[in-house]
Amino acid sequence: MTAVTVKGQVTIPKAVRDALDIGPGSQVEFVSNSEGAFVLRKSVTGPGEHPFDRLIGILGPGLSTDEVMALTRGDD
Repeated sequence: MTAVTVKGQVTIPKAVRDALDIGPGSQVEFVSNSEGAFVLRKSVTGPGEHPFDRLIGILGPGLSTDEVMALTRGDD
């Protein structure tokens, strides 16, 4: 059992940190399960990463900057 500080912080027990491989700077999230309880889970993204970063570029090369500018200006 752990207590919540005035700032809303808690200490994650060492056994839990070890089991989840959580260390300083690790990102964690609290997820609600189907029973209404919250589960602590190590985030799959690192600091500064966005979950959609892995999707960038999957559609292949797009238009060049000049082509986009020509389309927005109505150039033929």
